[in-house]
Amino acid sequence: MNNTPQDSSLGREVAYPAHYDPTLLFPIPRQGARDEIGIAADALPFIGHDRWHGYELSWLDARGKPRVATATLTVPCTSPCLIESKSLKLYLNSLNSTRFNSDAAVLERIATDLSARAGADVQVVFGLPPMAETPEGESIDGLDVEIDHYGPPRAEFLAADPEESVEEVLSSELLKSNCPVTGQPDWATVMIHYRGPRIDRVELLRYLVSFRDHAEFHEQCVERIFHDLLAHCRPTSLSVEARYTRRGGLDINPWRATADMNVPLMKRDLRQ
Repeated sequence: MNNTPQDSSLGREVAYPAHYDPTLLFPIPRQGARDEIGIAADALPFIGHDRWHGYELSWLDARGKPRVATATLTVPCTSPCLIESKSLKLYLNSLNSTRFNSDAAVLERIATDLSARAGADVQVVFGLPPMAETPEGESIDGLDVEIDHYGPPRAEFLAADPEESVEEVLSSELLKSNCPVTGQPDWATVMIHYRGPRIDRVELLRYLVSFRDHAEFHEQCVERIFHDLLAHCRPTSLSVEARYTRRGGLDINPWRATADMNVPLMKRDLRQ
């Protein structure tokens, strides 16, 4: 499959779907972006998933009465393809006029269609994770630092002190990148949990801000951050999660980690 972002419906006027249409889902192979940063297909340095939150899900019951719900969709990072966000929105909207005999049939249909396009089993459940009541980790956003580079990402900014080993969770709400097709801004809170040499917080903030004018999909940005931290700071354990703000009734939360790290608690950021 050679789908590229430019082949998708992003940035184009698309008719609102009147009928159920699984072909609206647009898969993009992950490996192209991974090749750019040196991640081999047969030796992924991480585990993880892409967790989508859907706020605008609706369909008709067997008698034609509308039903509404929210949903959480989880795509494994080992899937050959990611699902482009606008295509996911259009696909979910195509269910609006479709009758289902049961709520379970809705979940089964969405999971089946997404799994076929992503190339791996996708989990779909009704409902959303709770909101995080307090900020997670220690924010680095208040650091007194002068910044003048906003893209492309500068991995060489990253540094760590090999003489001091720590375990900590650092967070920032200043992660911003841009859609590689439309140029629209994508905003996120990023949480970095690591064990190993103490990461220089000032340089970490400079690095995260260097994504500000960078054009790349959410999932790819998180994989780049994970790869750069692993290569330049040498943590023994690492987890990177980004919670992107909502667009078109969807938000995405990519997570990548070394195999020894636990799956983070499912929470939503206040900005979502």
